[in-house]
Amino acid sequence: MEDQTYQRLFERLVPLGSAAVAYSGGADSGLLLAAAREACAGRVIALTVVTPYMVRQEISEAVAFATGLGVAHELIELPMPESMEDNPPERCYLCKRALYERLTDTATRLGFFAVLDGTNVDDLRDYRPGLRAVRELGIETPLLDCGIAKADVRRMAQALGLANWRKPTNACLLTRLPFGQRVTMPNLQRIEEAERVLLDLGFDWVRVRLHGGLARIEVAREQRTRLLAKSDAVVTSLKSLGFQHVTLDLEGYRLGSMNAPME
Repeated sequence: MEDQTYQRLFERLVPLGSAAVAYSGGADSGLLLAAAREACAGRVIALTVVTPYMVRQEISEAVAFATGLGVAHELIELPMPESMEDNPPERCYLCKRALYERLTDTATRLGFFAVLDGTNVDDLRDYRPGLRAVRELGIETPLLDCGIAKADVRRMAQALGLANWRKPTNACLLTRLPFGQRVTMPNLQRIEEAERVLLDLGFDWVRVRLHGGLARIEVAREQRTRLLAKSDAVVTSLKSLGFQHVTLDLEGYRLGSMNAPME
């Protein structure tokens, strides 16, 4: 592809020779996987960690994407570390530490000694303690190293014809809970089902944040009016899932809204 940014990424990857890509199913790791496949002449493997707190649909989408690229793909089960059961502020660090230790072990066993992470420069604008674990464990971050932002990722992924080029950014379900709240599978399932209701209604940038029995819905700002028009159906659906109150966040969808303390 004749794109200077992509060529910079390609040249960053070629010396690796082979690589294991931590593939979440998103646009960032998807682009990285596609670029690594080309730069390493197919000597790549996609590794997807499956945790109790990830969105289930992400797994099937990750499998389909890797299959479409024609690269080897492994799913790795990882139970929730006990240290994360109360959703501590450092949960991202604890998760990434456990996740990349498992990925590194798997990659080494399979003969891959470079493990790649899809962090891009825009990720530095949010609270990302998990990056400390990435650095501690020597995980490589080619997109970050090349100064690649999210807009660059989407542009290059679209040019490559990658199916997930415009896929909304996702994060684990723990980001829908306040820090310090006990994590339970019923709550995670309730959140995932509530977001599925909204996605099925055509809202593509969605978060349902849990505050006790209250669901705080975030959608893209330009979709807030449409959500209000469908509010009766949304309230009925979410209350049937066990939420006592259903609200619309007037600020709209934004990354990391649970990182700031609620007043």
